[in-house]
Amino acid sequence: MSAPDRRAMVERPGVDLSVRRQCALLNLARSGVYRPKSVIGAGDLALMRRIDELHLQLPFYGSRRMTFELNKEDRGVNRKRVQRLMRVMGIEALVPRPGTSKPAPGHKIYPYLLRGLAIAEPNHVWAADITYIPMARGFLYLVAIIDWASRAVLAWRLSNTIDNRFCVEALEEALERYGNPKIFNTDQGAQFTSAAFTDKLEKPGVAISMDGRGRFMDNIFIERLWRSIKYEEVHLKAYADGREARAGIGSWMTFYNFRRPHQAMNNQTPMAVWRDGMDKIEAAARAVDMPLRLDNANALPTYPQHNQHEAA
Repeated sequence: MSAPDRRAMVERPGVDLSVRRQCALLNLARSGVYRPKSVIGAGDLALMRRIDELHLQLPFYGSRRMTFELNKEDRGVNRKRVQRLMRVMGIEALVPRPGTSKPAPGHKIYPYLLRGLAIAEPNHVWAADITYIPMARGFLYLVAIIDWASRAVLAWRLSNTIDNRFCVEALEEALERYGNPKIFNTDQGAQFTSAAFTDKLEKPGVAISMDGRGRFMDNIFIERLWRSIKYEEVHLKAYADGREARAGIGSWMTFYNFRRPHQAMNNQTPMAVWRDGMDKIEAAARAVDMPLRLDNANALPTYPQHNQHEAA
């Protein structure tokens, strides 16, 4: 993990640990934590937006090839600047490269559990990821949690810092609204390996799965979600502020869940597939319990019936 990512994890003032102790555990100099953050200029913001567009088209490009592509457009940038901006954006080439990025010290890494696994019903596997959202002035980070079988977005959050708090908030909302999955898959980022995040899954008995480093194919459905939302919403607009970004992304998420058909699912919408699958699970459970629990034959489904727009 890069130093900027580790600095973002330091709490000021330290509640459970002093800033000095946090810096020692994260192998950081305190001067870097207290130093005022540099302001990103308009030129860098425009370049970051273009890097994001190229990253969607060429996810296997690292900073060297990204610099080459940018200079083909006569942007006159050097590789060091591109590397710095890609770190700020939280992106890297999506190819297997062991050891290029590590979680915070002491964070547990879990094995990948989805290889060869048949996933055909909702709440079997959920997945989460973070992406960069450019605005007219500045940028935000977006985390989303999806159901693997239906592709439904169960919860999402925006943040101006890439820490674990907005990820934990999204996870809490998804668990409260839609129950518990059997498996939860993420990458090895510090936001997802933190105890604050994994404890929310381990307590109800959810199995945790993590991608191999740089293997975007291990979490392919949420990568496709990023591609769709950026081509259909984010890159068509220049949000003025976080409120406008939240409204635009919220409207698109509602459209995606309830109106956007998926060819891979017989042109059904993600939330329709999720609800249909849960109805079948509930019906099967009632059929099994009926001889012993006739009083529950007319019970309502136990999963929430919330509208996704309310979550936005």
